[in-house]
Amino acid sequence: MNFASDNAYGAAPEILDAIVAANDGAVASYGDDPFTERLKARMAKLFERDIAVFPVITGTAANVLALSTLCPPHGAILCHGAAHIVVDECGGAEFYTHGAQLVPIPGEHGKLTPLAIERALRRFRKGDAHSAQPAVISITQATESGTIYSLKEIADIASLARAHGLKLHVDGARFANALAHLGCSPAEATWKLGVDALSFGATKNGALGAEGVVFFEPADARDFEYRRMKGGHLLSKMRFVSAQLLAYIDNDRWLAWAAHANRLAKRLAQGFAGVADAEIVHPVDANAVFVRLPDEIIARLRGKGAHFYDWGISENGRTIARFVTSFATPEADLEHFLDLMRG
Repeated sequence: MNFASDNAYGAAPEILDAIVAANDGAVASYGDDPFTERLKARMAKLFERDIAVFPVITGTAANVLALSTLCPPHGAILCHGAAHIVVDECGGAEFYTHGAQLVPIPGEHGKLTPLAIERALRRFRKGDAHSAQPAVISITQATESGTIYSLKEIADIASLARAHGLKLHVDGARFANALAHLGCSPAEATWKLGVDALSFGATKNGALGAEGVVFFEPADARDFEYRRMKGGHLLSKMRFVSAQLLAYIDNDRWLAWAAHANRLAKRLAQGFAGVADAEIVHPVDANAVFVRLPDEIIARLRGKGAHFYDWGISENGRTIARFVTSFATPEADLEHFLDLMRG
C-alpha cells in the first residue's frame, strides 16, 4: 500500500513497449530523429497551434530551463511559497538563470491570487538598477497541495501578467491530473488563457523519465537549445524520451491514467471523511489527499504496511499526512487501506 508518491510506481507497459520499439535500428542523434520530429507535430496538434517543444528527462530540468529562457539574470520570478521550484529544486532556478530572484508568495491551498501577486510586485521598482525586475509568474497546475486552478483563475493571473509585461509559466508536473479534473482541452487550459510556457509532465503519470518544455510562442524559445546543451540536458539518444511522450499522449492514455489516480484520491478522501478526528486540509481536486490525523492512527497505519509522508510536525498529538495515488495504484490496495483505517 504505497501512497508516498506518484513516483513510487514504475512505468506503464505502453511506455516500456515504446522504448523497446525505439531501440530498433539506427537513427540520427541529439533530437534529429524521426521520433522527435513526430513528437513536434503531434504536440502541435494536441495544443492546436504552432509551438516549440523540447524533450527533457526531469521535471526540474523542464522548470529551470524554461524559466531561465524567460527570465534574465537580473529578473524576478514570482511563485507560491510551496512551489516545487522554491522547496524541492535545490536552487536550480537561481542557478540556471544565473542569479534571478525567486519571490515566494503565500496563498491558501497552494494557489496564487492576482491580489497577492499585485502586493508582491509593489516591492519592485521598475527601471531602477537597485531593484530586481519582475519577469515571470510561475504557477503549479495541479498545485503542491493537490488543488487545481480553475480556468478563470488562470485567465485572471494571465491578464495581470500581461498588464505588467510578465510571462506566465506553468509547472505542469501533474498537468494531466489537472486536465482530467477540468475536462477541457490542453489548449483551453493553457495558451488560450494566456499561458506562455508549460513544463509538460509525464514521469509522475506513467513515463519512465520524460518531460517536455512547451513554448506557445516559438519566438519565446530564443536560446533554449543552447541553455539545454550548456546545462547538460541535451540527450544524444533523445528518441527514447520522445518515444515515451508519443506513447503517453497517444489514444489519450495520459488523461485516462490521470483520471484513475484522481478517482482513487476522491475515494480515499471519502474514506477519511468517515474517520473520527480526521480533517481534510485541502480540497481534493487531483491525486493527493492531505489529512490531519491523530498520531496513533498514523502509527497504526504504518504498522500495517501503509507508506505515506508526514507533511509537517506533530502538533497537539496530530500530524498532517500526505497520501498520493498514481496511474497504477491498485484499487484493491486502496480498499484494503480503507478497511485498515476504519478498523
